[in-house]
Amino acid sequence: MAPPGIKLVQKVSSTRTFGRLAPHVIPVLDRTVHRLTRGKVLLSAQMLPGVILSVRGAKSGIERRTPLACMPEEERGTWLLIGSNFGRPGHPAWTANLLAHPDAGINWRGADVPVTARLLEGGEREEAWAAALKFWPPYATYQRRVDREIRLFRLERR
Repeated sequence: MAPPGIKLVQKVSSTRTFGRLAPHVIPVLDRTVHRLTRGKVLLSAQMLPGVILSVRGAKSGIERRTPLACMPEEERGTWLLIGSNFGRPGHPAWTANLLAHPDAGINWRGADVPVTARLLEGGEREEAWAAALKFWPPYATYQRRVDREIRLFRLERR
């Protein structure tokens, strides 16, 4: 059963206004609260599971830490990351970083986990996309807004 208010949150998160504002507000709040609680709390994870992705920049090589919603695949012991960018036109920078440097790390529920990221394609992507839409229906709205195919990554423990 979905938490109370989830339908309202899904509706709000599907709006263009949310898509414009959220990328500037949510990551800042997430990084701050995560740091202050020593990795124990991720605000956005109160509605959707979340991780802090640590990956080297594609061009700079400097480690980047990005709070992201994720879809845990508990039966596989993996996580899906969806590069929706809140339905904005370009791919989010973290996706280019993972393409360049697939060996990364996540902080999941306060624990650091080394992972390898793999861009999903073909039938494997279609299956994962269907599961993602079931998990968080607003992803369909984000995909309709953009001309690019939203990138999906599966993170596996190293």
